[in-house]
Amino acid sequence: MATLIKSRVTSIDLLKGIVMVMMALDHTRDYFYQSSTLSGVTDPAHATWAVYLTRWVTHLCAPTFSFLAGISAYLSGKRKTKAELSGFLVKRGLWLVLMELTIINYAWYLNVWYNNIDLAVIWVLGISMLFLAGFVYLPRNVILLISCVLIFGHNLLDNVHFERSLGWSILHEFSSFQISDTRTINVVYPILPWIAVMALGYCFGRLYDQDIQSDSRKKLFSSLGLAAVTLFVFIRWANSYGDPAPWVRFETTGQTLMSFFNVTKYPPSLLYLLVTLSCAFLFMANSEKWSGKAVDFFIVFGRVPFFYYILHLYTIRLLSMVVAGLTGHGWDLMVQTTFDVDLKTFGFNLGVVYLIWIGIILALYPVCKKFDRYKQSHREKWWLSYL
Repeated sequence: MATLIKSRVTSIDLLKGIVMVMMALDHTRDYFYQSSTLSGVTDPAHATWAVYLTRWVTHLCAPTFSFLAGISAYLSGKRKTKAELSGFLVKRGLWLVLMELTIINYAWYLNVWYNNIDLAVIWVLGISMLFLAGFVYLPRNVILLISCVLIFGHNLLDNVHFERSLGWSILHEFSSFQISDTRTINVVYPILPWIAVMALGYCFGRLYDQDIQSDSRKKLFSSLGLAAVTLFVFIRWANSYGDPAPWVRFETTGQTLMSFFNVTKYPPSLLYLLVTLSCAFLFMANSEKWSGKAVDFFIVFGRVPFFYYILHLYTIRLLSMVVAGLTGHGWDLMVQTTFDVDLKTFGFNLGVVYLIWIGIILALYPVCKKFDRYKQSHREKWWLSYL
């Protein structure tokens, strides 16, 4: 059986911690990498392998965390009735949506008027929990069927468009909507594929029941990981379904490979989910017996993911303002900056970005560790479960 600490599966906390640390790399690059564009880092026509891979590996973060959140919901539900679990998921989901629209949105824009409202990753985790709150009343096989239908079939909707429909965008289409003269809603994470990923994780939580042996779980996760990779290659090679952006042949093999693996995240295509979740499956198959200082280090972040998420956003944002000011660009450059604004002369090469990222992680580690200890020693405080 997976290593447990007070009913927590440490291999799950480990993977959560790793993807949270990787996510900080992506956000550090957003604000500190000197580039002519903030959105073309995976464009095969212009990207270098170093920048491409720096961005690509962070694709693993959102689907892995959503999948693990589903597993965690199942494990939590073992100590609750279905009504109690559903109620907790509703409250937790609404809390995450509220945080996205307020505290997190302010971190991205530093705008007290909230002229830009992003429906992004925390929002979609919250919405997924609201759906899961209803799914838990269904037989597990039905939940699994719904998940697979949505994951494998949602790309059939790629060519379905409803002009200026916020509702449709929330379901399946990345878009922005001007809702007033001064306010815009940006639907960054449409919900259909994401609710399926969390529900899929909930179904897989059964594998961590005590009657399931570690070797059986390892064999299944390994088989699923290899099957997902194989399926990804076959479907991607066919170039006819599974992603709205087909791959193309370039003059160099390297650029062609970049194009082949340059899958769509907003919303996550079938191919995006196959290749990213396959990595999660293979990791989970082989990490249960890992131990040591490195494992303990990452587990700290995995045990306080939401606290860490808020902390890292504000740390990166405020640090970028300080660095901009110290390098003669003016701290207000980063106050005004959003992801679609050219930072012009501000920023550093990728090596410096990695050093800044490492420094941020090392600085946040003792804070997260202290908060984790506080959580573990104050289990009677119900509100800590929301952090």
